[in-house]
Amino acid sequence: MSVLRSDGTQSVELAPPAVLVRGLSRRHGRGEQQVLALDGIDLEIAQGEFLCLLGASGCGKSTLLHLIAGLDKPTSGELRVEGGQPAVMFQDSALFPWLTVAENVAFPLEMRGASPARRRERVAELLELVHLDAFAAHRPHQLSGGMRQRAALARALAQDARVLLMDEPFAALDAMLRDLLHDELERIWQRTGLTVVFVTHNPREAARLADRVIVLSSRPGRVADEFTVDVARPRRIDAPDVSRLAGRLTDRLKEIIRGDTDGAA
Repeated sequence: MSVLRSDGTQSVELAPPAVLVRGLSRRHGRGEQQVLALDGIDLEIAQGEFLCLLGASGCGKSTLLHLIAGLDKPTSGELRVEGGQPAVMFQDSALFPWLTVAENVAFPLEMRGASPARRRERVAELLELVHLDAFAAHRPHQLSGGMRQRAALARALAQDARVLLMDEPFAALDAMLRDLLHDELERIWQRTGLTVVFVTHNPREAARLADRVIVLSSRPGRVADEFTVDVARPRRIDAPDVSRLAGRLTDRLKEIIRGDTDGAA
């Protein structure tokens, strides 16, 4: 952001991070049954960044996402999110089965008190964005798995949040459909300028999507490594550069799983 001083000169002020995490820890349970899920997480996520959280099952990826979403509270540490409450998209589309696609997408707008005219206008925009405008009157059971996830994405976007949190949203889909939705998500992210935090345990998915990949260690979850993705967009999941990075991420995850957290990628 450029700022004009009173003397006529200009200075550049950096925008605050979309998400700031300092010394974040989360313990579950009490006494001898207490489990340290996250330990001392430090993380800054820039506005408009596409960041992937990568790690083995049980490393605390979803716990960190829930903390950022405000669905859980940290045991200790600092957490700040710019621009209001984030939107969240889960692995299950969680659409209301008794509502049409359009009604599902309109639900967050209705909860915020948007007028009927504004709801119709915004729903039409979002369904066109996710290529579901021809299915507005369908109910969830009439849609394929990929279409349900696109409807869930439109509903998340209807919250008009500046941060979108995605918890393995494509994990249950077949490889071809997942690849198509990667293309759709990348297009929507570039068009909207959202900050995206995407949880995955799939190194190839992380390499395909991210600007930056944060690798978490096994329990307790700590930031074990960070990879900047210097691969031009648009990307193909089978592109050589993507495959090479996916290989490095896989090797690093194997080191972590084996307990060798001091190894380098």
